[in-house]
Amino acid sequence: MDEHRERWWGRWTGAMRSAWTRLVAALRRLWGRSEATAALPPVTEADVADAPANFVAPEMAPDAVVVEREAVPALRGRGAFVDGSFSNAAGVRPYKLFVPAALAPGPRALVVMLHGCRQNPSDFATGTRMNEFAEAQGFVVLYPGQLDRANHLRCWNWFSPDNQERGRGEPSLIADLTRYVIETQDIDPRHVFVAGLSAGGAMAAVLAATYPDLYAAVGVHSGLPHAAAHNLATALSAMRHGPATRSQPMARVPVPTIVFHGDADTTVHPDNGEELMAQARWAIEAKADAGNGADMAVEEGQVEGGRAFTRTLHRDAQGRCDAEHWLVHGSGHAWSGGDGKGSFTDPKGPDASAQILRFFLEHPGRG
Repeated sequence: MDEHRERWWGRWTGAMRSAWTRLVAALRRLWGRSEATAALPPVTEADVADAPANFVAPEMAPDAVVVEREAVPALRGRGAFVDGSFSNAAGVRPYKLFVPAALAPGPRALVVMLHGCRQNPSDFATGTRMNEFAEAQGFVVLYPGQLDRANHLRCWNWFSPDNQERGRGEPSLIADLTRYVIETQDIDPRHVFVAGLSAGGAMAAVLAATYPDLYAAVGVHSGLPHAAAHNLATALSAMRHGPATRSQPMARVPVPTIVFHGDADTTVHPDNGEELMAQARWAIEAKADAGNGADMAVEEGQVEGGRAFTRTLHRDAQGRCDAEHWLVHGSGHAWSGGDGKGSFTDPKGPDASAQILRFFLEHPGRG
């Protein structure tokens, strides 16, 4: 075994022992048992060989701390899906990072995916199939995770004023984690995007509003607009009835936005999707396009054997679609076109993952 393989062997053996110990401890707590720790399954040389050559083990960032991380062996012929934990002054959150076995030539893209309530990064990856797209197209996917102690339903706290501003709370944590991955994975800063579902979609909207210099485009699925609420009571109202007030033109940097929402969603009112479009289009710069040839187009479509949808495209003065709204008819609070093995998915709808990725790749940052 050469030096490189010995190094991987040592790292993975230690990581697997640590993971196995924590798993057994968790099961003991769950079942109320006190048996001794079970033996660690043997690690074979083949496990070490599965590590993709292009995976870069993250190092300590100067303005943040990686509390815990461990590589998990990838399935043979597939990319690596690794666990980590990241902190800054706002707190600590776990994450998972998917790095494909073969990165696409040219700029490395990064897609940040924010799960919804009662979900976690692994479940969200399964439901959206984003790792499969990443493996096929050669981009990196980051899945920040929420903690039970931060929100008992594992929702991102998008409705708290502390989490609606740049440099504070959960937005700062996710933004710093994003910068960390950009640096350690050699990501092109012009190709960094963020998307989310439900509370994750609402937090994606917050990030687009507060870090328009970091994220080139945003995808919001079944979410809410930035600052739609300022506490739990107003959050529930916005979710049930839509935004209490409508956006007015403001000095906001426009970020290309794609929205998916089911018109049968009884968890987050579909009017929130319309308000997201208003925020995207009513930024001062975007509003100026209205007198310079900008237009809107509406298309009706049908998934074969599945749901009908209405797609609305807003084009700027140069004819580029900078805001896109998909209203999926008959769909509830679920990721459209998702895999039924994950939670909160609607396999009958148009493929939100494919369309969001298409939109992202059409909108690189200004760089």
